[in-house]
Amino acid sequence: MDGLLGAIGLDEGQESAYRALVALGAAEVPDLAHRLTLPVPQTERALRHLERQGLAAQSSSRPGRWVAAPPGVALGALLTQQRHELEQAELAAVLLAQEYRAEAAEPAVHDLVEVVQGASAVAHRFHQLQLGAAQEVCALVRGRSQVVTGSDNEAEERAPVRGVAYRVVIEREVLTAPRGIREASSALARGERVRVTGGVPTKLVIADRTLAMVPLTSRGAEPAALVVHASGLLESLMGLFEAVWRESLPLRLGASGAPEESDGGPDATDLEILSLLLAGMTDASVAKHLELGLRTVQRRVRRLMELSGVTTRLQLGWHAYERGWVAR
Repeated sequence: MDGLLGAIGLDEGQESAYRALVALGAAEVPDLAHRLTLPVPQTERALRHLERQGLAAQSSSRPGRWVAAPPGVALGALLTQQRHELEQAELAAVLLAQEYRAEAAEPAVHDLVEVVQGASAVAHRFHQLQLGAAQEVCALVRGRSQVVTGSDNEAEERAPVRGVAYRVVIEREVLTAPRGIREASSALARGERVRVTGGVPTKLVIADRTLAMVPLTSRGAEPAALVVHASGLLESLMGLFEAVWRESLPLRLGASGAPEESDGGPDATDLEILSLLLAGMTDASVAKHLELGLRTVQRRVRRLMELSGVTTRLQLGWHAYERGWVAR
């Protein structure tokens, strides 16, 4: 249970002291220190902090004896204060965002690109970019260096909870890294869409199609990166990602953990559905003709669109012709 009161400014020792004092009602410093297995000076410092927070007070009748403030009242007051401060911070964030949007309506050319230098600064900006994403993160991952995948990536771990989708294209070499397969498996388990290709042109991360990050230096030099804001350059980077995504193959991991790249092609039933749809039949008519459920037909079509990297059925038809799935 320790650590639950960190949000109101108590560290583990202070929280333990307060919990012990609540359990005892009141206690002398030596007795409390013994109960907490802490030195007396450290226990006194914890009590002084609790006193400043309004969570404890010295007994007026017995000097040296400390009494716990009622949790319902004392903690309630602190939580109310925290909520008020959080509301003020949220209001400030909204106002700053409005000011930023107004300023960025016609950004100066030199403000469209940031140069970030140093390993620590690059890593911080990278995590910040992901944490700021609200809809989708797209990434190209190359070589053995970790860019997006990784169990230590807090932003990516929390992405499903925040509703942020990930589309990632990795080079096959990434899977040969010591943790490559495990990280790919974790990414798939989180619901990320992962594709594999022989090679990607550059490492790249794009958040919400409004902010991108690409490496600036080659191996061996001090790490540096470019952060590109919404602009024609960013649109070009997004186009690069989509082109690589379309030509890459979805990654699947077999029961043994070995990678299985699907060939991106439909099975016999998919071919029949495609042919009938291209002949002008409706989903319902196709389902009835093939003796399938309507949802089954629609699910298969969505899967084919995902495999093809397209967003409309018209594009799917063109893709089917280009790949030779159906005859002209």
